[in-house]
Amino acid sequence: MSENLAKIKAPSESLFSKKNRKLLIEPLTNNNPVTVQVLGICSALAITVKMDTALVMGLSVIFVTAAGNYVISALRNIMPPRIRIIVQLVVAAALVIIVNEILKAYLPDISEQLSVFVGLIITNCIIMGRFEAYAMANKPWPSFLDGIGNGAGYAILLLIVAFVRELLGSGSLFGVKILGSAVPGEETGLYTMGYVNNNLIILPPMALIIVGIIIWVQRAKNTSLQEEN
Repeated sequence: MSENLAKIKAPSESLFSKKNRKLLIEPLTNNNPVTVQVLGICSALAITVKMDTALVMGLSVIFVTAAGNYVISALRNIMPPRIRIIVQLVVAAALVIIVNEILKAYLPDISEQLSVFVGLIITNCIIMGRFEAYAMANKPWPSFLDGIGNGAGYAILLLIVAFVRELLGSGSLFGVKILGSAVPGEETGLYTMGYVNNNLIILPPMALIIVGIIIWVQRAKNTSLQEEN
């Protein structure tokens, strides 16, 4: 009886083995696709002015990376090597179209704000990089977890940058005023003490500076990421 129970439990336990958990956790810290691998930087400059757009973009990339990794891994043994890049692009494009149509149907305002950047997910180096580097050489389930982990690592970076930019640039988070009202003659909160929004921080160059600071802090704390002279 106990042997049968052990056999039943074994597959479920292996789904989240130490190795598989590592696929989810490492991209969030020591192997973050943006701060360590320096991939997907461009979108961080354009869609991190507000938290809501950053969150939606992050979730979209998680979906495309995870689902795409799974599909590419499932097809890896029957896919002719000479057309693998074309197949990867087709899979990514199909998933991006699904995301774009869902956003247009259920979140039209955010879809309009993200504009062409949703379509440009297909060119995100993280997605094609994980397809080629991991999904093509591993089984579907680990590939799926790898996609979630790397997508989440990207999403977390976007949210951190958007948090700083929206809070200091607009005085709000997710559109909710946090620092008070900045309407002339009707100031409340910090604005009554002379605080003003920093318009410079909502410009794309400031996003690059924030990402640079995050990379610097991470590498300063983690000696394994520091380059040897």
